[in-house]
Amino acid sequence: MKLLHLDASALGSHSVSRGLTAAIVREFTKNAPATEVIYHDLVANPIPHWTPVADASDPAAVLGSQMLEEFLAADVVVIGAPMYNFGVPSQLKAWIDRVAVAGKSFRYTANGPEGLAGGKRVIIASARGGIYSEGSAAAPMDFQETYLRAVFGFLGVTDIEFVRAEGVAISEDNKAESVKSAHASIGVVTRKAA
Repeated sequence: MKLLHLDASALGSHSVSRGLTAAIVREFTKNAPATEVIYHDLVANPIPHWTPVADASDPAAVLGSQMLEEFLAADVVVIGAPMYNFGVPSQLKAWIDRVAVAGKSFRYTANGPEGLAGGKRVIIASARGGIYSEGSAAAPMDFQETYLRAVFGFLGVTDIEFVRAEGVAISEDNKAESVKSAHASIGVVTRKAA
């Protein structure tokens, strides 16, 4: 099994989403020790934002091709995606712009767009300072999970799951309880893959 692990939080060791992705990957590798893991810290080693380049040997184009090939080859993609200002970090958006490529991960047809990157699981460790889940007063401001579901669905991924720690900025007690609950759900999520 090939597992692609991405972290996009700028908070380093204080990051909730980084702790969750590490636990998810640990659980996968414990259950399947032969798992090949590719890791990218999108903050420590940011991907240049997409711009058109005429030369395929341009370093940004080469890196973009590498990111796309890793994504397409992965059986499981684990993404640490904190909510920043109701959306995803720009570092994660830069990666998405490198893997959402017409003719590679999706194509346009007479019947509409068709995703070409199906057959994989995407597990997203979502960390949020407030509470934005369905049914909450702030749910209409969730452009993080709704965007990620839409973009990966557009690419053909139908197996998308969230491990969510919500309300982590409300209080230390709320953070502890939310993180504990998120960690408790990891076993269920990873066993599903087996």
